[in-house]
Amino acid sequence: MQSDADIVRPLFNSIHICYHTKNVMKTMISLLLLIAASAALAQESKPVVPASADTSWKHTMIISANLTQISFTDWSQGGENALAYALFLEGKSAYAKDVIEWVNEYKFGYGQAKLGTQSIRKTDDIIDLGSVITYKIGTIINPYASVSLETQFTEGDTYDAAGHDVPVSNFFDPAYIIQSAGVGYQPGPDVKTRLGAAVRETIAKTFAGKYTDDLTTTSEVEKLRIEFGVESVTEVGWTVMENVVLNAKLEIFAPVMHFDRTSVRSDNTLSAKVNKFLSMNLNVCLINDPQVQARTQIKQTLALGFSYMLM
Repeated sequence: MQSDADIVRPLFNSIHICYHTKNVMKTMISLLLLIAASAALAQESKPVVPASADTSWKHTMIISANLTQISFTDWSQGGENALAYALFLEGKSAYAKDVIEWVNEYKFGYGQAKLGTQSIRKTDDIIDLGSVITYKIGTIINPYASVSLETQFTEGDTYDAAGHDVPVSNFFDPAYIIQSAGVGYQPGPDVKTRLGAAVRETIAKTFAGKYTDDLTTTSEVEKLRIEFGVESVTEVGWTVMENVVLNAKLEIFAPVMHFDRTSVRSDNTLSAKVNKFLSMNLNVCLINDPQVQARTQIKQTLALGFSYMLM
């Protein structure tokens, strides 16, 4: 039976930065294969590794659900019936052995709400996949290669004053794929950051005019935008108290040819564990992407709900 190192080595060698349009789909397939491979290796290794032995793989997976409901009957003070829910699945599969560290992360989320007689409206829609492989040559500074994908499940809408919906996004419309390679720095166990050369591919279809079209050309509406630039990612995992954890992530992508179009994304979650199954989460997400709109986008969520660690 092959060892973990024999399996990981060819996967590590296969990671590369794509510089041509035709490699977009190859990158997506590679990302999915990397994440699938990590899960498959864990399942394959589980029966033969004694429970007391130290394994190279560590897995975490958490499922959470939030539900809010309120209804009125002959209520003189006013108000409207409301129902809202949100479901999340997130996890990490990390491999660490000898000089190789390979971390695969994923986050899926979906939520809807209905207020009074209004139609059901979407409140959350997240597909976020990422894979980072690091070659450890030192204790603090090490080279890495990474790939990430961000998109959504279903159509996204905005609403006018009359309540009419206006579609503005959909599945893979847009989708953001970033490949990067550079150097990672970890000054302590709670903070790690990386900086490298990167390629960002933005894919759109129906809404290409909003996300990918090159306004300097008039011949056609481009459905793919490829940008070369510099990427910086900083992550913080801080245990504030015994049952309170702060997870913060700051992502910056600066296109080489257009530094004025630098995009910034900050995703911050404060989680407080009430007991084994109940938790409170405060999430604040900020996105500043001048290519989409001039103003900073802000989403804030405060939820008390059910959470369970599957592994």
